[in-house]
Amino acid sequence: MSQTPDSVVRTYIQQHRAAFLDDLAEWLRIPSVSAQPDHAPDVRRSADWLAAKLKETGFPTAEVWQTPGAPAVFAEWPCADPQAPTVLVYGHHDVQPAAREDGWDSEPFEPVVRGDRLYARGAADDKGQVFFHTLGVRAHLAATGRSTPAVHLKLIVEGEEESGSPHFRALVEQHAERLAADAVIVSDTGMWSEDTPTVCTGMRGLAECEIRLHGPDQDIHSGSFGGAVPNPATAAARLVAALHDEHARVAIPGFYDGVVELTDRERELLAELPFDEQQWLRTAKSYATEGEAGYTTLERIWARPTAEVNGIGGGYQGPGSKTIVPSSALVKLSFRLVAGQDPGQVEKAVRAWTEQQVPPGIRCDITFSGATRPCLTPLDHPALRSVTRAMGRAFEKPVRFTREGGSGPAADLQDVLGAPVLFLGISVPSDGWHAPNEKVELDLLLKGVETAAYLWGDLAENWRHAP
Repeated sequence: MSQTPDSVVRTYIQQHRAAFLDDLAEWLRIPSVSAQPDHAPDVRRSADWLAAKLKETGFPTAEVWQTPGAPAVFAEWPCADPQAPTVLVYGHHDVQPAAREDGWDSEPFEPVVRGDRLYARGAADDKGQVFFHTLGVRAHLAATGRSTPAVHLKLIVEGEEESGSPHFRALVEQHAERLAADAVIVSDTGMWSEDTPTVCTGMRGLAECEIRLHGPDQDIHSGSFGGAVPNPATAAARLVAALHDEHARVAIPGFYDGVVELTDRERELLAELPFDEQQWLRTAKSYATEGEAGYTTLERIWARPTAEVNGIGGGYQGPGSKTIVPSSALVKLSFRLVAGQDPGQVEKAVRAWTEQQVPPGIRCDITFSGATRPCLTPLDHPALRSVTRAMGRAFEKPVRFTREGGSGPAADLQDVLGAPVLFLGISVPSDGWHAPNEKVELDLLLKGVETAAYLWGDLAENWRHAP
């Protein structure tokens, strides 16, 4: 009896498992820490290594793209069918700093397998999740007998994600024509758990600002002047107190304009996840939940916009007392944004609100840093259905849906290229991103390979039938 494509994929992956892991270990040994200037040559070496490996995999084009910071890698493997959809895979090859004395049980850049786990910095975030696409596309070809992928396949693997992607948007804008795609697959996320395969459908955006409040030209005596001149520290406290109403909603007029509300179906799907709120609180090192009334904890952190006070200060903060009216105070705020919100409009709303809150006699300076747009893929999008089917085949389980509460460069790809962003990640919370003893579950890593092997054919087959 002849093998089915699924069994061919699985057999191919098992036959090439050892070589795949050897190659990944070689890449993980390169300490590509983008945040540390001393490792700049290593980040370049990581990019060169990946470009060479992608050519070895079969990509006819694999290039290192320079930026004012760390280099990125671009690769392309056209489909023989000119009408096939184009898919761009995003990931990053830089990693967080790591040293044995941070609490690692082994050298962070000397990969080691213990049981069914591979330990090394970058094993999950993000080299392992980038690299599973190399074996995935080869398994796809082996199962289908094709000489080229069923889609026009492209990769963009940046080298500065762990440093905030300061040059990524400019890179995408510069190469927008070559990066053009019908869909973007981001492999820099995770799943709910080992037993619950999930697909992320969106990430929140981000806007950040620093508000400086100025009163007297210098600190002045509170006995001589207190109660008779405006106090910038008091103004800062009142500003922060006015940020939310009694229902924990952001009280800035216009803040919620355009917000895409959760549908009843989306709320049902989130409620199906096996969420243990008490365990979540223990992970957060917190003791109680709080947030916008009318929403669950998961809805608050994934699908609702928020405003957080990241820092507040002013006046004397040393030992003992110093009876002054301080000359200045500072407030740092961040706003997580959801689909439908425009960071530019949020900035205007925050500026107008702040000016209204500041009393006469207090000067106010507001500085906004770079913003990140939110991204969201509708549940009925044909590309999302393809990702879900491919993962379901690999895991042989129902696939559920999540969102990410944080923000990332995926929104730049959506914004510049005008393509929907899909998320394909196999990492689990215990993998310890950015922490000592980062690891990846080998079984899940190979499930990622298998999912990628099924995905390209599914996209090619169903894209033309998209509404």
